[in-house]
Amino acid sequence: MENQLIQLYLLVCLIYDTRSETCFQRLSNNSEPRFTDQELVAIYLFAHLNGKFEKKAMHQFIEQYWHHFFPRLPAYQTFVARLNLLDQTFQTIGGYFNQLLAESREPELDHVIDSMPVMLAKGGHAYMARVARDVADVGYCASKKTYFHGVRLHTIAQRRRGTIPLPTQMWLREGSCHDLASVREQEIALPHSVLIGDKAFRDPLLEAMLNQQQTTLYTPRKKPKGGELSADEKYYNRLVSRLRQPIESLFNWLIDKTDIQRAGRVRSTEGLMLHCFGKLTFAFLLLVLNP
Repeated sequence: MENQLIQLYLLVCLIYDTRSETCFQRLSNNSEPRFTDQELVAIYLFAHLNGKFEKKAMHQFIEQYWHHFFPRLPAYQTFVARLNLLDQTFQTIGGYFNQLLAESREPELDHVIDSMPVMLAKGGHAYMARVARDVADVGYCASKKTYFHGVRLHTIAQRRRGTIPLPTQMWLREGSCHDLASVREQEIALPHSVLIGDKAFRDPLLEAMLNQQQTTLYTPRKKPKGGELSADEKYYNRLVSRLRQPIESLFNWLIDKTDIQRAGRVRSTEGLMLHCFGKLTFAFLLLVLNP
């Protein structure tokens, strides 16, 4: 584990030094703190590798077992405040890992699209939540049949044979934003490909936008009012559902490995951004380590 921690710290330093223009920059008199941002990021990722998903558990884990590697570890309150400033840094590091994945991708054509909620509160508590209201609001999660206060993680991923798909585009929107509206506003670039989604993406305008990129959109057929689907249409829907199933596996993997969906302990917009981008960065790291 010591070698793992040392290698992780050196990797973070390498990324930080080569992409410092997009990492968090300090312009105050304390621009070079004794406990560095690189150490913070290394602790965050190392703690996740050891199953410590909450900031309190991370701090206790390092203080109890690895304090000799981080003798200037600050108090817990300072640790959290410093971490919450680093969402831009985690976006940069996550982009670096995603670039490594892109270079290793096989030339597959099929892509799948869907979204998953990141929940600050759910059920009856969703309407009383006040955290991060500038970026989060109340939405409905059909798969869990519950209302939630939070954001949606929208994902386009490349299908791979025999394993989970690789994310190619990911972005956040407020919980109430419909999947179709989010995709339209995102103006996705997916030339010469195939995109597979659920019924929410069945839209002539989206299909026309993708056709301009020579990309074909496949979504299930909707049942006509007062009618039934034909046997061929039912078979087509089962086929589309089977093809888009891997993105559900990707979301389940993300939840299992990072606990990203449960954000009930987040107390600020900065904390929510750190929660999302920090855990996505860790997920990309896992994909790099285990392609």
